[in-house]
Amino acid sequence: MMSLKLVSWSLGLSAALLYLLCVAFGLTNPAAGHMREFLQLILPGFEWLTLKGFAIGLLKSFLYGVLVGLVYVPIYNGLRFRFGT
Repeated sequence: MMSLKLVSWSLGLSAALLYLLCVAFGLTNPAAGHMREFLQLILPGFEWLTLKGFAIGLLKSFLYGVLVGLVYVPIYNGLRFRFGT
């Protein structure tokens, strides 16, 4: 059985780390400019290069990762119980 708490925290922290990498990529490659639009599209309330926008993006990334864990783990555990593998 997968641990709901462990998987949710792992996915939340992974999503937050990926968010930080996306922001760093956007800052180091400003000519591409696509990172700003991408983050604004997937993270409502995100504003590029503001402290408030950065915090909102980090929090929402973490929460989206946790949400994936909260949905995935019960489905996985239910299927594992059902099929016994």
